[in-house]
Amino acid sequence: MSNFIVSARKYRPQSFDDVIGQDHIARTLKNALQSGQLAHAFLFTGPRGVGKTTCARILAKVINCENPENKVTACNTCSSCTSFNDNASFNIFELDAASNNSVDDIRALTEQVRYAPQAGKYKVYIIDEVHMLSSAAFNAFLKTLEEPPAHAIFILATTEKHKIIPTILSRCQVFDFKRIQAADVVVQLEKICQKENIQAEKEALHMIATKADGAMRDALTIFDKIHSSSANGIITYKDVIANLNILDYDYFFRITDACLREDITEILLTLDEIIKLGFDPEIFVIGMAEHFRDLLIAKVPATLHILELSEELKIRYNNQALLAPTSFLLSGLNILNQCDIDLARAKNKRLQVELALTKLAYINKAIEVSIFDNSAAHEKKKLTV
Repeated sequence: MSNFIVSARKYRPQSFDDVIGQDHIARTLKNALQSGQLAHAFLFTGPRGVGKTTCARILAKVINCENPENKVTACNTCSSCTSFNDNASFNIFELDAASNNSVDDIRALTEQVRYAPQAGKYKVYIIDEVHMLSSAAFNAFLKTLEEPPAHAIFILATTEKHKIIPTILSRCQVFDFKRIQAADVVVQLEKICQKENIQAEKEALHMIATKADGAMRDALTIFDKIHSSSANGIITYKDVIANLNILDYDYFFRITDACLREDITEILLTLDEIIKLGFDPEIFVIGMAEHFRDLLIAKVPATLHILELSEELKIRYNNQALLAPTSFLLSGLNILNQCDIDLARAKNKRLQVELALTKLAYINKAIEVSIFDNSAAHEKKKLTV
């Protein structure tokens, strides 16, 4: 067996400066450490995989470090730091509230809190998935959380802040973690590729970042999966879309171009190619609607940055958006949205999609006819008057 360590563990941030996409959290915690105004209870809340437990572990490590650099970075050489790195620290306790959520579990914890640390200044209790505690367990925890001993610090982490009772929230300093931007995820993946001597296409890393949906841990898990299955250790865009079963952007560009040319033959042949690849009609319709939405955004340079895509792909979207009238895109979105609704009860899903695409192909003519009819009706009304 090899000593392989997954990237999510191997490249877990070890200091606040390494934390990705949470500068506002890192800055506040560093200021609190430097000023010595550290709260006794914290609540870290936000989506999964964005650094809540990581920041809790970094904070716990710095608090007990004997020689912290500038009061915010652990030295990694003292006995407290080395025991932490070896997962043998007696001053830092991690509790999973998902499996320890009863009143008895919390009573055992509060009983333990009473005892001062044998070495170091603080006992730090990190309670993950704290929203899983029962109502009785929350109530049993209240008094200890409000008035803990001077040596105790609590760091609670949750993905579902709305499930935390208000009396707990009022006793904690709440830090809201945000989704990590795709650009920041790509930068981190590029650094890992450089360290691991891995070649990867920029477009492939952007696709991994998009699929991760703001979670760095998910991005690293996907990255490991793609790397292990890629040929010659080179991560390509084709590898990513094949492994993640994602429909290539190119199909949406081709069908949109065919719609603008009113080339129904090309549209049907491309749809047939997509279905033969094993993609469900529902996935295609949703993807096509998202493509039209992105084209609307790409029409205006000021909103182009909203798209979490590579620079090359943004240029491609902008070029196609300039060819597609706004009326075409808006009407197309309505058609695709209605098709998505109708697919839920359609017996012949492929026929429904083909009808929607046929409407898209001739939508410009329909708009022209509508304008012409309205103008004729207006002229007739003027003559009548």
